Amino acid sequence: MNKEPEKKKHLVCAIYTRKSTTERLDQDFSSLDNQRESAENYIKSQQHEGWTTSSELYDDGGFTGANIERPALQKLLNDIKAGKINCVVVYKVDRLSRSLLDFSQLLEFFDKNNVVFVSITQHFNTNTSMGRLTLNILLSFAQFEREIISERTRDKLGAARKRGQWLGGRPPFGYRYNPNEKCKIIIDPDQANIVRKVFKLYLEKNSALEVAQTMNETGYRTSSWTTKAGKPIGNKKYSLTRVIYMLKNQAYIGKVDYRGQIYPGLWPAIIDEETWEKVNHRMEDHRKERKAYRNTECSGLLSKILKCKTCGCAMVHTYVLKKGRHKYRYYYCSNAQKRGHRECAIRYVNAQALEECVEH
Repeated sequence: MNKEPEKKKHLVCAIYTRKSTTERLDQDFSSLDNQRESAENYIKSQQHEGWTTSSELYDDGGFTGANIERPALQKLLNDIKAGKINCVVVYKVDRLSRSLLDFSQLLEFFDKNNVVFVSITQHFNTNTSMGRLTLNILLSFAQFEREIISERTRDKLGAARKRGQWLGGRPPFGYRYNPNEKCKIIIDPDQANIVRKVFKLYLEKNSALEVAQTMNETGYRTSSWTTKAGKPIGNKKYSLTRVIYMLKNQAYIGKVDYRGQIYPGLWPAIIDEETWEKVNHRMEDHRKERKAYRNTECSGLLSKILKCKTCGCAMVHTYVLKKGRHKYRYYYCSNAQKRGHRECAIRYVNAQALEECVEH
């Protein structure tokens, strides 16, 4: 009696393609097209094994392989969960992922869902133990290559920083981008006058909090802009934190701090060094005199849950040392601390007394 021929397992193959940049993707035959065509030819060569190509496109153009947050990849994973795909075919392993951790998790996901993974240019698949070993080795080199590129990028940015170049991001308040050279910043006359006013007020009042109060009373607000999504940012009242940040910013004396080293910047100074040094020395003296500390040994019974009755802002637990021995704990209103008593009359509350009331 003749045995019936064994039926070949039908595999629906999804072709996944990826390119890190969007450069030249609008061409008639792009890198993604090349990857797809090569994969289609490979699948055709396996038709006798029951392989067919899925009609769905899984193309990620302009997405890094360092993570899995890619729309086409997520669509592929969802289709695998739905049982639509039995095999994933890529041109090279690093098209799927450049992260060893992510790749290992993807392999586990494929195994769980009985999905075969194939890289056509490296001639192996996950059906064999040797294929799995080779995949892990190749991916280790892919991750090593990515880390080397990251190190080169950091070194390049560091060299540019040491030369005093502005490396992007929003310029400090008081400066704006040079319309002729985007890598350089120039003084914004109107904002620079406000910066000078902040430094002058501090030398007069000897209090960053009073500077913030004065700025708010005279109608000054922080800079504002709109994100790409159309969300307005900034245009807020001055806070203690904002004023201190401005007073400590070395960009205003035309310098840049890179990893603890000071380098001259390629932009003009708004504040002269003598004024900046005078202000910062005075701030340091005031900080030593206050001897107020954030309590790291005991965060406070009501930390992260206590709110100010007057303004509703968070109450922060801290303490002061008297004569170097006696510790006095208290909660302070973050709003009053940042903007003064005019914003909130309740500034400090005795921590021990308040906690005893709660406990009893």
